[in-house]
Amino acid sequence: MHRPIDEPGFGDEGGGAGRGPVPPPYRPHPPPGDTPGPWTGIPAPPTGPWADTQGAPDPGRVDPRVLGALLARHGWRRRGGAAGRYSRWTPPGSGSGTSLLVPESRSFPDCEDLLGEALTALAHSATPSAREVLTGLAVPSDEIRWWRDVPPGPAGTVPWTVQEQLRSAARQLLLAGALAVRGRAGYYGARHRRPAQTSLETVVVGAAPGGRGLTAFLPVDPGRPIAVRLYHALHAAREATDYQRATGGMEAFDAAVEAGVSRELTEALVALVRGTEGARVALEWAPSAGAPEGCAARPEPVEFSPGDLPALREASARYLTGEPSVPVRLTGAVVRMRRSGTRGEGTVRLRVLGGAEVPHVRVTLDEEAYRTAGHAHLVGLPIRVVGRLESRGGFRRLTDASGVVPVQVDETERDRLMKSLQENLDFFEEACGPDEG
Repeated sequence: MHRPIDEPGFGDEGGGAGRGPVPPPYRPHPPPGDTPGPWTGIPAPPTGPWADTQGAPDPGRVDPRVLGALLARHGWRRRGGAAGRYSRWTPPGSGSGTSLLVPESRSFPDCEDLLGEALTALAHSATPSAREVLTGLAVPSDEIRWWRDVPPGPAGTVPWTVQEQLRSAARQLLLAGALAVRGRAGYYGARHRRPAQTSLETVVVGAAPGGRGLTAFLPVDPGRPIAVRLYHALHAAREATDYQRATGGMEAFDAAVEAGVSRELTEALVALVRGTEGARVALEWAPSAGAPEGCAARPEPVEFSPGDLPALREASARYLTGEPSVPVRLTGAVVRMRRSGTRGEGTVRLRVLGGAEVPHVRVTLDEEAYRTAGHAHLVGLPIRVVGRLESRGGFRRLTDASGVVPVQVDETERDRLMKSLQENLDFFEEACGPDEG
């Protein structure tokens, strides 16, 4: 059964091997801070490209060549058939279970009938891979697979905590790829995080039986740029790790930033490998879309071992300290003000409206600038400020602030800011008072 990567209970379903109709796509990644969000256990309606994929796919819209490619990818075996007309496919493993007749092309006279029967058989199949085949048919998707070699628990399954580690590492790796699509950096911190998380809302995932593996389905539209970036970044990380282990030098990690390697990606790989005997990541392109330019048609899995952890950890620390501060000229709405007394400098928190790729920043202002920020807030105006966005703390603090001035905005935005002030007036008055700490 396929679930979004943040849904609780994910990974203990045995890969969705139960019988029944094809499960609908499930809710996406939760935006950070949502309450109650997906942790309530109440699924939200399917959204995005998965919104119209209830039940088995329409046989009239299925390309039999794509179906055959997905069956082969997921371990089904082709066992004869009528040459040039149709082929017979049996489930992975022993081959026991219902076989499928798949026409070679849509020119076969009974093509739609055979496809309908095959899709119905997949929908009722107890074979876990049947769900993955149907998911790939429902929405053209690139697939990313993770495997971890870990000691088995009771009955050959993986303990729940270990499954959670895999899910968390996979989520971190997808986020690292989504961040790299928006620009190259050794360390992103809070930059680009919100749009990157939003871009992962269409991803659905499924667990392999036993909990050692995980598969993410990224719809080609809009997820392919993320898959392509991860393809290049993973190979670059592997090459940089080999170089460091052979020579002791970190230069290859510096060059790998251009391919999408970052602290976020190296930390994800550390989380993936830690506590295992090895881990690997594989990408497979949607058969209906083909391989993207500059990528191998059938990429080999990228493997990492515990021996790679020192190099990955050193690279992560290097990225954290090496990313420079960024000069910015940003516009933001004041949402919190605090200072220790009635006069002097104070700290202001801004909700960023433009000029930086972070949602909020904190900035220390001198007395005159602090007063200007307070007056602007009281009349419902944002302020503009020049400074440096510091990498320490995740690019959440602005230093060397100067040039604080109110900014005129349209009436709609000003009314919204004033409404926010009125709704939080008690909080704002408290925040403007002396710092109790």
